[in-house]
Amino acid sequence: MKKRRKIGLLWVLPVLTAVLAACGSAGTAETMSSIKIGVTLYDQYDTYVSELMESFNSYATQKAEETGIAINVEVYNAANSQSTQDEQVEKMIEDDCDVICVNLVDRTEPTVIIDQAEKNQVPIIFFNRELVEEDLERWDQLYYVGSDASESGIMQGQLVVNAYKADPSLDKNGDGVLQYIILEGEAGHQDAIVRTEFSVSTIMDNGINVEKLSYATANWNRAQAQTKMAQMLTQYGDAIELVLANNDDMALGAIDELKAEDIPLEDWPAVVGIDGTDVGVDAVVAGEMIGTVYQDSDGQAREMLNLAFALSTDGDLSGLDLQDGKYIRLPHHIITAETLAEETAETKDSTDSSEQE
Repeated sequence: MKKRRKIGLLWVLPVLTAVLAACGSAGTAETMSSIKIGVTLYDQYDTYVSELMESFNSYATQKAEETGIAINVEVYNAANSQSTQDEQVEKMIEDDCDVICVNLVDRTEPTVIIDQAEKNQVPIIFFNRELVEEDLERWDQLYYVGSDASESGIMQGQLVVNAYKADPSLDKNGDGVLQYIILEGEAGHQDAIVRTEFSVSTIMDNGINVEKLSYATANWNRAQAQTKMAQMLTQYGDAIELVLANNDDMALGAIDELKAEDIPLEDWPAVVGIDGTDVGVDAVVAGEMIGTVYQDSDGQAREMLNLAFALSTDGDLSGLDLQDGKYIRLPHHIITAETLAEETAETKDSTDSSEQE
């Protein structure tokens, strides 16, 4: 028997609203009593991915209650190993999953997964970490659910532009130039490259002079970002006026180090992130980040569940917002203390109006 490495099953979520039956090839919503969805995550400890999966499981429960079809969700952690993830997909195919959702470890290495899926006629939904377009076109049962990385970079840059125009003192040394550092996600990763490129170009296109002091790769990880921030603070100190982080976890890692150095908040560089995670938003509320860009984890989870359900039952995708028959993209929006206050006020007004009626 072939010896397998540990493949990292996290949990099985049985959403039971009907008599449990064996899963197999897709039928129709009228004839099926259960479906099985497999999910493999590049890293279960990624804050954004964790929040997305929490929403996914909630939507699975809701869908099961609405349809009377039991939805069984099996979730695996690839722990940043593409070979482990390849094995996990093989295991999920052997377990008769109706559809498999893949949060790719390496966006340039989906070949094994695609080949296994096509051979066994199991649809694949890639999510959040976008693979190369040519790979997605290799088979008509491959899909992607996520967001546009360039949009997030543009909005992050616009966030900085808005903050600088409202408060020119972000230029702490008054030289008319924002000296910045970058905390990047992964070396060579498309989202990291695109977010950085469009963030910086948007700032420059709006007439703000910038100077890059340094950059470091922190692999989307808070602890690694703190270590990199410590190194750059040692080298550049208070010359750093802006920290551009490719995600909230790395922005929070930079903040962790600013706190560890006992630097007063008023002397901090401006820190911005991307994702709009709960902890990222908390940092915005606390005045520790000047803002973040919300990447709709709840929306991605909802659309991924709806797509997985359709593929597992009657295959009718007409009600889904598919672009080019392959893509579902969710929009971003900027989060600052001001936008949060506006949302709170709007919610209060809406509540007050409802109570008066």
